[in-house]
Amino acid sequence: MTDAQLSRVRWGVRGALLLGVATSVAANILHALPNPISQAIAAWPPLALLLTVELISRIPVHRRSLAIVRIAATASIAAIAAWVSYWHMAGVVSRYGEVGAAPFLIPLSVDGLVVVASVCLVELSGRMQREVEEVNVRTAVETVAAPDITADIEADAAPLKTRTPRKRDTGKAVAKLRARHPDLPSREIARRLGVTDRTVRRHLSAAA
Repeated sequence: MTDAQLSRVRWGVRGALLLGVATSVAANILHALPNPISQAIAAWPPLALLLTVELISRIPVHRRSLAIVRIAATASIAAIAAWVSYWHMAGVVSRYGEVGAAPFLIPLSVDGLVVVASVCLVELSGRMQREVEEVNVRTAVETVAAPDITADIEADAAPLKTRTPRKRDTGKAVAKLRARHPDLPSREIARRLGVTDRTVRRHLSAAA
């Protein structure tokens, strides 16, 4: 998946999580006593879970020990929210006419949606963070290899007899760009790498 596709999927997962949390909050409020304080207390557990999931999905991990602590804390908050919301929703579902096993099964569908969406959101955020780090590493490598590209440009401008041997880095860069973008013109490849069009054509011919 591309970065744009991953971003769209993440927003979809975040929407599913919000739907599940909103359903849980509504059930908790319906089950609470008809006063603002009771309703606020009942609504807090699923909201705490939502905020916790957003925090761990947006803030990258730098130390394994801290990652274990926050995962354990998130699991504890999720367990508390699931327990409280389950019985609140079961009571509300039973009050509004559902009988048999339905009052005990319907809350599981809501809690299951919240759990799955939370895990997916954390996984997607971690994958996108890893891809950003990989791009930063590639950028750093290309920056280090920039003097080799400059030497290649100077070699193209020099007379034929005084040209120095070209570095392999430019050829690799040309090959990678062509592999990623088969339809990319040689002039565009040259523009992106900061070399001449003739240099790009030469490397492409050598690779062929």
